[in-house]
Amino acid sequence: MELTGDQLEKAEEELRRYLPRSQLVYGTLVLNNRFRADPVKFIVDKWPEFRVFICKPQCLQEDDLFKDLIIFTTDPAALKEIMENSSVLDWTKYMCIGIDFCHIDVLTGMASEKNVSSNKITVCHVMTLQDMSRLPPIDSSGISLGSLDESHVDLVAQTWKFGKGGAAKNMIRNMIVNFPSCCVLDADRKPVSWILTYSRCEMGMLYTLQEHRLKGYAKVVTITLARRLHAEGYPVYCSVEQEHEINIRVLKELGFTEVPSYRFTWFKFNDL
Repeated sequence: MELTGDQLEKAEEELRRYLPRSQLVYGTLVLNNRFRADPVKFIVDKWPEFRVFICKPQCLQEDDLFKDLIIFTTDPAALKEIMENSSVLDWTKYMCIGIDFCHIDVLTGMASEKNVSSNKITVCHVMTLQDMSRLPPIDSSGISLGSLDESHVDLVAQTWKFGKGGAAKNMIRNMIVNFPSCCVLDADRKPVSWILTYSRCEMGMLYTLQEHRLKGYAKVVTITLARRLHAEGYPVYCSVEQEHEINIRVLKELGFTEVPSYRFTWFKFNDL
């Protein structure tokens, strides 16, 4: 069933009980309940004691890519049942699904049964900031801070690893226009370092132009955005691909923590 109205508010409370393993679906729901900028269907196997919670973004046009499904479950058997017998997932079309890595066998097994191709994109550590007092102080004197605007869409798309070819522009434009961001501006008011917020309320797309690295800008924008998200009542977290050990270490130095046994993975299906 699809949740609506007061059920969405109640779902926030329920998902909070399962943090941090429910972090991505929880963040998606929280941001959607506040902004309503990115149309998403929130689907559960039953209510109110759900076992499967699915965030399903809606495509508004043909080139509206990066509409990834995010799934949280407390019961692999229930997940398998809803994937077998539900119309929520269309196995005849391309899908990108994010889920706890421990449940990936359910997805790949289902893809095999349906003779659908599957491919792992990445596995991530989910880093959360639960104690804001652990954030170190920053010296931003002499640094001009601001937010990204729509004129910066191309710049962000060109530098994001998945943004090549312009396919991500719609998603990046939505992020910049509707959700919090932070950037360092040069003397000409052009961004040289930045970080954005995904529609799942996750900080990401952190990037600093090559000629401006080793100046501490990445740390400044990360801490600034973290404080802003917290002040506005949002969860503060990010995902880091498991091979990026330096980034994981830096986030831990900033006070972010993780559940050592928890990894989040992105898989794509029917990718031609």
